[in-house]
Amino acid sequence: MTERDESLQQADRFARAREAQSMALLEDYVELVSDLLAEHGEARIADIASRMGVAQPTATKAVARLKREGLATARPYRGVFLTDEGAALADRVRARHRTVVALLIAVGVPEETAELDAEGIEHHVSDRTLAAFEQFLKGR
Repeated sequence: MTERDESLQQADRFARAREAQSMALLEDYVELVSDLLAEHGEARIADIASRMGVAQPTATKAVARLKREGLATARPYRGVFLTDEGAALADRVRARHRTVVALLIAVGVPEETAELDAEGIEHHVSDRTLAAFEQFLKGR
């Protein structure tokens, strides 16, 4: 492999990592909106910002992205609501989280640590790896 090929592969890996990080943030917001809707029947920008630990303008910008991606709608004075696509994404993210937590606990990670670690891992694990986790957990 040439130096140029290695350089292109490295650039590709970094680009995929940046894309995954961007998607992880989107997934966190979708999951949070889903949680707030389940708890309170609405997801207000102030509540989103508070739970995410960000300023309201940051939450507003994130919600604008959710809307552009077709994952959420927002109504004046009514808050943020998920589209069917957004709700389905929230369900997938939540299921991935549960699988990663279960695997970490199965290999001896304390539950509290597993919850914290899963928050990062869940966004970066491939479908293939997730399927292997699920298979491992079924065989226990």
